[in-house]
Amino acid sequence: MSSVISLPVPLLGFSAYSGTGKTTLLEKIIPLLVEQGLKVALVKHSHHDIEMDKPGKDSYRLRKAGASQVVLAGTHRSICFHEHKPHDSDLSEQLALLNMQELDLVLVEGYRDQDFPKIELHRNELNKPFLYPQDNQIIALICDLTTQQNINNGVIECDLPLFDFDALNLLTEFIIKYVADYK
Repeated sequence: MSSVISLPVPLLGFSAYSGTGKTTLLEKIIPLLVEQGLKVALVKHSHHDIEMDKPGKDSYRLRKAGASQVVLAGTHRSICFHEHKPHDSDLSEQLALLNMQELDLVLVEGYRDQDFPKIELHRNELNKPFLYPQDNQIIALICDLTTQQNINNGVIECDLPLFDFDALNLLTEFIIKYVADYK
């Protein structure tokens, strides 16, 4: 595992195999964190060549002309396009693009093989192994097997905090405590 640089704000990943529901969970949990007053950034990893600029638009034309970075500044948001040689980007590269002075928390979707604190999501129906036995940076587990019967029967042998996918308020409290303990 590669190591991520230390940051002035807490970094917390959500790691799982594809199809587990990372994006859906983050879509639900981010508004709850924002309601608690946190300023949250998100870094989402993709293994695909992403393109959100539109051919023919000025920003696209200038980027294709060779500008390695283009900031498209509008009245409600800015978008930074950062061109680099094809490679699987490192998390620390992406974190360097964020304005940490305006944040309380950085959430990360993906980058499960990099060394930073993460919450694992696990769905039994996908028949994939748990990640936490091989990753000591996993600090909690969200699982569809968190019934007391499964815990007592050893289906889940874990000392980590356990959450059900629907336990959004408990998960929000856990993350808020994680942020408070970081300072």
